[in-house]
Amino acid sequence: MNDLDLRQRVIDELEFEPSVDAANIGVAAENGIITLTGHVASYAEKFAAERVAQRVKGVRGIAQEIEVRTPVGKKKADDEIAAQAVNIITWDTTIPNEVVKVKVQSGWITLTGKVDWQFQKVAAEQAVRKLSGVVGVTNLIEIEARVRASDVKSRIENALKRSAEIEAGGIRVHVVSDSKVVLDGRVHSWHERDAAERAAWSVQGVTEVDDHLAIG
Repeated sequence: MNDLDLRQRVIDELEFEPSVDAANIGVAAENGIITLTGHVASYAEKFAAERVAQRVKGVRGIAQEIEVRTPVGKKKADDEIAAQAVNIITWDTTIPNEVVKVKVQSGWITLTGKVDWQFQKVAAEQAVRKLSGVVGVTNLIEIEARVRASDVKSRIENALKRSAEIEAGGIRVHVVSDSKVVLDGRVHSWHERDAAERAAWSVQGVTEVDDHLAIG
């Protein structure tokens, strides 16, 4: 597929996605790498635009340059955003109480703390991503490892084999410490790559996934 066709496919997919206002988003394509520019009204919309581009067949990489421009009536002070972020994390039953700390500077949220599972780290970020006034999120929450490397490897390999989304035969799993996982090999799409990475993160104690999977 040439870059002109790929660019048009991404534009069409952005216009098709109801959670994204594509009117102010620019798309460029070069050697399978998509660059997104322009502006949107929220960080959640910026995040959604990137995910939309990733799911288009033929996209090999994303350069994300979209700016968040919060509408004047929805702008909030950092202390208001911080209070809302703390409350919404507290209300989320998947996140242990009082383990996640929130810092807000110029609308940018930084999350810190320690949890037992990757899904808890992800849940905290998802909880604050849609808050009004947020322009970005940095997730520095750490995962505490409590399992052996051999257990991590076998659990990930079994999860890959069970998944209907993944051709597990093209994926190799390396555990370089008790908690760091390296994935390499080849998959057919961004969707399959994401599914493989999610499978690795779903094993208790995994604190880092280094994704070297090639798409093609």
